[in-house]
Amino acid sequence: MSNVNIKPLADRVLVQPAAAEEKTASGLYIPDTAKEKPQKGIVVAVGNGKKDEPITVKVGDTVLYGKYSGTELTVEGSDYLIMRESDIFAIL
Repeated sequence: MSNVNIKPLADRVLVQPAAAEEKTASGLYIPDTAKEKPQKGIVVAVGNGKKDEPITVKVGDTVLYGKYSGTELTVEGSDYLIMRESDIFAIL
């Protein structure tokens, strides 16, 4: 898990996506053009929540999120997604 100097606001969560699968279950290597976006990641930072809705995820949680959830950003060479907590489906 990385240390990043970004503090999300309100109900937003900063997630570091998991690496895309390199090969299939049968052992075939997947080319870069065919890799799918991961839908799993680790929570790196969380906001304070809204007045009546506290944040339920915490830093270090592994979460599942929607395929097109969040906004991609790159900070100091690392890729992150920032999304609302409601875009997160589950904590693993």
